Amino acid sequence: MSTHRVAVVAYDGVSPFHLSVPCMVFADDLPRLGAPRYALTVCAERIGKVETLSGFSLLIEHDLGALEDADTVIIPAWPNPQTVPSTHLLEALRAAHSRGARMVGLCVGSFVLAEAGILNGRRASTHWVFAEDFAQRFSDVELDRAALYVDDGDILTSAGTAAAIDCCLHLLRRDHGAAVANQVARRMVVAPHRSGGQAQYIEQPLPDAFSGGRFEQTLQWALENLHETLGLDDLAARAAMSRRNFSRRFLKATGSTVSQWVLTQRLGMVQRLLETTDQRIEAVSDAAGFGSPVTMRQRFIEAFSISPLAYRRQFRAHGRAEGAGPGEQPRPDTDQK
Repeated sequence: MSTHRVAVVAYDGVSPFHLSVPCMVFADDLPRLGAPRYALTVCAERIGKVETLSGFSLLIEHDLGALEDADTVIIPAWPNPQTVPSTHLLEALRAAHSRGARMVGLCVGSFVLAEAGILNGRRASTHWVFAEDFAQRFSDVELDRAALYVDDGDILTSAGTAAAIDCCLHLLRRDHGAAVANQVARRMVVAPHRSGGQAQYIEQPLPDAFSGGRFEQTLQWALENLHETLGLDDLAARAAMSRRNFSRRFLKATGSTVSQWVLTQRLGMVQRLLETTDQRIEAVSDAAGFGSPVTMRQRFIEAFSISPLAYRRQFRAHGRAEGAGPGEQPRPDTDQK
């Protein structure tokens, strides 16, 4: 398979942290995890020094010509939403999008994609602090004010700082599967997966389940028993809390409703089982707690725009192309339905 080329755009006033996020994710030593390495290039409008927000400069060796053959183009957080990007940058972004490159705007980087007209008629996210400004300036964009990140196929946008990590890991998961993305996340010591639909602002970060009380222990139990019935009433009873109090605390801790959170965890388990085992679809559905393969299939397609069987085929076919061993080959379709 051809090498996937990722171009990250740097500019004066760039935050070193935001610039480093895609570099950390896509420059990781993926071959040791059984996935192909990305060809990552950091570029700028001009070759030479770029001044960072932190007071030191970076020497950039590539100009925007790197966008001409990039498969993915990433705009990290733009320093100021009110600063209009140069015509040169906007034209380069439009050209990349027109020829089919995947476009990514992290945090305020979504303003740059919107300024280029790339987000017109599309769904997008941005940092909640600048959401009102974004909505007023770009009325043709369907802004999701709450989402951590929005995957609209060939265009992805995220909210602030930590959400940029979530978005990049999501891209890695799309390209190489949940197992590889989870391993990279563990090396970065960050959560392996937060759903893009999760709220940006969480009032009370969830503490370590192993050191917490009944509430935290209940969530940990749910993660380890996804095959069980995990309704709001069931979890509230296990935590010895009223339905109302549990629901309110759950939303503060996770930024999600119980049903949304459980569905996300179950879908993640389905991905892992499809990628790493030869279990029949019925067994995968039972293990993840969906009740029936039909329900699992419907929810999986809604979330990932691909059926579980096609996902397994695609993932395993990719593994064969990258030299997967015979133990990783898919079984005949009749064994998976």
